Amino acid sequence: MNAQLKILITEQAFNPWAELQAYEQSLQALHGQCGAAAVFVGTMRDFNEGDGVKAMFLEHYPQMTEKYLQKISLQALNEFSLLDTLIIHRVGEILPNDTIVLTAAWSAHRAAAFAGCRLLIESLKTQAPFWKHETLNDNTMRWVEKNTPAE
Repeated sequence: MNAQLKILITEQAFNPWAELQAYEQSLQALHGQCGAAAVFVGTMRDFNEGDGVKAMFLEHYPQMTEKYLQKISLQALNEFSLLDTLIIHRVGEILPNDTIVLTAAWSAHRAAAFAGCRLLIESLKTQAPFWKHETLNDNTMRWVEKNTPAE
């Protein structure tokens, strides 16, 4: 297997489409094998739980977070016979419309790519060790609870 399973946690803003294109170009070893790619891109909203939100701060413990993202990447790879996966996640201060997360899965067939990509984002949103707090429009701050699947 030639899977690279790229995982990147960054404080820098990123363009998900440029990252995806660059990563796909690096998948030369899989040339001819990939019949499908599924992608999820998540961006920050300016509202949550009925309140206006002007910023969010995402915290993480690097070793713990990277280990968990590697674990779910391997799980998706094995469970759905994927050819490769990609996860890029922002941390630090994030503003409305900023890209927060990119997940992608490559496989021979679309069903596996969709299922693998869904496992990545659902596991990441509900179980990955990220902690976030929001700054509301009235300048109050609050911690955000983990999402439930498909929320």
